Amino acid sequence: MKRNPVIPFILVMVFGIGLIFILSFKGVGDMKEMAKDQGEGKGAEKTEVAATNPEDIYKSTCIGCHGDQYQGGVGPALKGIGSKVSKGEIKDVIQNGKGNMPPGLVKPEQADAMADWISKLK
Repeated sequence: MKRNPVIPFILVMVFGIGLIFILSFKGVGDMKEMAKDQGEGKGAEKTEVAATNPEDIYKSTCIGCHGDQYQGGVGPALKGIGSKVSKGEIKDVIQNGKGNMPPGLVKPEQADAMADWISKLK
């Protein structure tokens, strides 16, 4: 008696397709439940806190161009820049950009604190 070698492959295929349909319907049910939970405000507590400390702002937005030790790279070095440029000029560059630096990387209400911090880097 010969066995057909295709039968096990067909059984696995049918089982796999059935499993795909079952998991798809489960996912749709879970999606509706998650959407209902979001509507009730359960996901509202997961908000991102913006950096307010100038050093944290630097680490999140400026370190890629100005370096981890303020040594420069794509952007100029920031160490000792306070002796060459006024605090007002630093604030202007932070808000409006200059050269390769795009404007608006720092929120306007944080620009004063950021300019003060940069001007004091040694």
